[in-house]
Parts: sequence; structure tokens; C-alpha cells
Amino acid sequence: MKLIKTEEAVGQVLCHDMTQIIPGEYKGPRFRKGHIVTEEDIPVLLSMGKENLYIFEMDENKLHENDAAEILCKICKGKNISRSEVKEGKIELTAEIDGLFTIDREKLSTINSIEELMIATRHGDTAVHKGDKLAGTRVIPLVIDKDKLTQAQNITDNTPILNVLPYTLKTAAVITTGSEVYHGRIEDKFTPVIIEKLKGFGITVTEHLTVDDGIENITSAINSVKGKVDMILCTGGMSVDPDDNTPGAIKQSGADIITYSAPVLPGAMFLLGYYEDGTPVMGLPGCVMYAKATIFDLVLPRITAEVRLSKADFVAYGEGGLCLGCEQCTYPHCSFGK
Repeated sequence: MKLIKTEEAVGQVLCHDMTQIIPGEYKGPRFRKGHIVTEEDIPVLLSMGKENLYIFEMDENKLHENDAAEILCKICKGKNISRSEVKEGKIELTAEIDGLFTIDREKLSTINSIEELMIATRHGDTAVHKGDKLAGTRVIPLVIDKDKLTQAQNITDNTPILNVLPYTLKTAAVITTGSEVYHGRIEDKFTPVIIEKLKGFGITVTEHLTVDDGIENITSAINSVKGKVDMILCTGGMSVDPDDNTPGAIKQSGADIITYSAPVLPGAMFLLGYYEDGTPVMGLPGCVMYAKATIFDLVLPRITAEVRLSKADFVAYGEGGLCLGCEQCTYPHCSFGK
């Protein structure tokens, strides 16, 4: 800290709150710690009896918390994200659209390892709605070494680490398998569930085929809708029973199988593959029909935003992949999938 004359304090940062008292009218903080003194402030400070002020010593190697917060904001703020005004060294980021919130996790961790810098976010790879809070940034002290912000900027190489990706896939085909449904022995209760889940992401089911058991039947149905829709969903026949042929049919249809299993409960028997043109095809286990939240709910936002998933992405779901089966489900406001 440094004591200087009030008239010489323009542009300097106050070290403590300053109370103003106007008898019978007002008593409270007139200037807050961290306030940058302006020309307009000088008469007010003098009227408060402040002929000298304690200020932080600033030089070209230091940044005020507000200026540092602006740099952190630029480091974070990517596509489809809005920002708040800076207040007490803090800036909040919110979603401009419904979409998938993504984070460059490695860079986020590296930046947060720099002393006195802080970026706090919600979980990445999750669905967000327009107006949802995404992140908050600030530095810890009122004045910080500029080098620390330069270090953070160098880590990102001018590429923002947070983005909201729009949902771009719009149409889907549902292939319902199983002799019991095909022959009308039971009602198809699976497809209505799928239609409702897809609707939440702006996806319309434009093709729906119900086929008898057998790899050839299922393969033929899949091939008949390829090229007509943005994604293909196969329901039924996903277990290891001899009559369950859906995984084999998806492979026979030409899909590159990314995974046939996921360390997620419910949803262990999930299958994801891609065709040469990038169209995703999924085999949905029976739990998707009756469970509130499953592996399908975890991956659907990412797939709909055209994020191509790998086996490693599914492996990462193991931590947090256990649904706790709460009596009253609050998904996505819970630990499932995070």
C-alpha cells in the first residue's frame, strides 16, 4: 500500500471501503475496496474529509481485478455464449441458445493451476438451455501480476475454451425389432418414449419400421432408411440371448461399431456405430423404455450436436455412470453421468 494525496489518486486502486455520512440522510460505503479513482470522485472524497488515500501501487506490470477478469472472460467465451458486466472482479457467462456445453478440460485445468486465477464452470458435455449459467471468472487479489494473465492466454492460443454447440441433427428413423411386437402380441411402448426424448432436442422421427426377428430382416430395414435420416435408432434385441440379433444386424449393415457396452447403469448394453457418411446408428437396450435416465440421455445431446464419440468417451462415463435410483428422479440435476 501507498499513501498519496487525494488530488493525485486518479487511476489508482483503493485499498479499503470508505464510508460517507450525510447527517439525517445516509450512512454507508460510498467507495468500495478495489474502486478505481476517477476525476469525478475527487470532490466527493475531499468532502468526506479524505485528503490522503491508501492505494495499491500500480505499474505497467500489474492489472486491476476488473481488467484481469476481462482477459479471463475472453479466454473462456466461445460460440453462443453471453457475458455479464464485470462486477467486483467477476464476470458470469450464460448460454445464448439451447445446445451442448463443451469444455477444453485440459486447458481449463492448466489455467486453474496458475496461482490467483479462477474459472468455475458447470459440467461439460451436457445439455443447456438458453439463459443457463455456464461459468464464472475472476482473479483472487485486487491487483495481480500481468504475467499470470499472459501465461493463461498463451495456454489457449486465442482459442476460447468454452462453447455451446447447436443441435444440428433433425430427423431420425426408429427400427423396432422383435417377433412379439411384429406379430402384435404386445404393444410397442418403446417408440413413443423415443419420440418424446428426441422431441426435446428438436428431432422428428420421419421413418418407423417394425420388423421380425432375424439379422437379415433387421439389416434390410436399416439399409432401407440409410441416407434418408440424420440418425438411426434400433430398439429391442440388444441382450446376449440367441434370438437377439440387433447388434449383428447393425454391424452387417456396414456400421463402424464404436462400442457395444457402456460402463453405465442403466444402459450397459448400449451400442453406437457410424456409417461412412457420419450418420450415427444406435442400439438401445430395454432400460431406455422404462428408466427415467439412461446412457441414451447422456450421449444424445453430444450426438445431436454432431460430436463424434470414441470408445474413450464411453470409458469416461464409468465415474458417475451409476444411477442411484432415487425415489424422486431429479435428472439432470444429479450426479448421474457427471
